Amino acid sequence: MERTFAIIKPDAVANGRAGAILAEIEKAGFRICAMRMARLGRHQAEGFYAVHKERPFFNGLIDFMTEGPVVLLALEADDAIKKWRETMGATNPEKAADGTIRKRFGTNIERNATHGSDAPETAAFELAYFFTGYDLM
Repeated sequence: MERTFAIIKPDAVANGRAGAILAEIEKAGFRICAMRMARLGRHQAEGFYAVHKERPFFNGLIDFMTEGPVVLLALEADDAIKKWRETMGATNPEKAADGTIRKRFGTNIERNATHGSDAPETAAFELAYFFTGYDLM
């Protein structure tokens, strides 16, 4: 079993889609190991997305991720990272496959409903950023 990190982003939470996304997560066969709703502070979001600090979209991303509550998730499944990325769909909802979360609930490339780790190292960092070992038992 592998673990990955996911976020239901502020757009999906504000639009009342968190429950439907959680249902899709369970339907896809993930076990939710840890979950909590939070409102990210600017400093917290900047630290989480520090890898993108030099990119032109960084400030807009931070503004978006701090505009409202998010749902933070630790997910577990066989090959969880790949499986979650397939379940989410392409970053741009217009290019996402039919039936994927981003196709169904995303608005555009910036407001695309969900986040997911892209590699084992990223998942380890992201899980530890928001959850303690005790949370993940």
